[in-house]
Amino acid sequence: MNHDSYDDAYISGILNSIKTIAIVGASANEVRPSFFVLKYLINKGFDVYPVNPGQAGKEILGTKFYARLSDIPVPIDMVDVFRASEAVPGIVEEVLGLDPLPKVLWTQLTVRHDEAAARAEAAGIKVVMNRCPKIEYGRLSGEIAWNGVNSRVLSSKKPVMRAGYQSFGIRQK
Repeated sequence: MNHDSYDDAYISGILNSIKTIAIVGASANEVRPSFFVLKYLINKGFDVYPVNPGQAGKEILGTKFYARLSDIPVPIDMVDVFRASEAVPGIVEEVLGLDPLPKVLWTQLTVRHDEAAARAEAAGIKVVMNRCPKIEYGRLSGEIAWNGVNSRVLSSKKPVMRAGYQSFGIRQK
């Protein structure tokens, strides 16, 4: 797959098909981007599991930190990576050891590793790199447009209110 650009249908298809998300590299520090993404995704109704060995066993926003993906007690639909690109191959190894396999491997802005992505895709896992699910969710739902940002989504329909703070979500419940 070409990871230089993604069709909106591909991204929205992913965001509509997942429920559980593991955030590898999640931070308890309220000023870190991973904290904002964690909080946002929880508020949108996703079940989010932060993964950070240094925080394992502690709680953040009512959910427990885990040391590694294999410690999470439920199947994970998507793994969101907040680590440097060099860490992605090791994370993919851990992902490939999960049973069942996650549906999606997503790496955050500036994080890209094409060889690791190819390994995940060969196992049937969809991959998104160098994107943020918080930004993509907001853009595709039209929520970002409320803040004056061009979402490239035009509609004459009023946004459907969902649970959570300013949720006009794209998710179908």
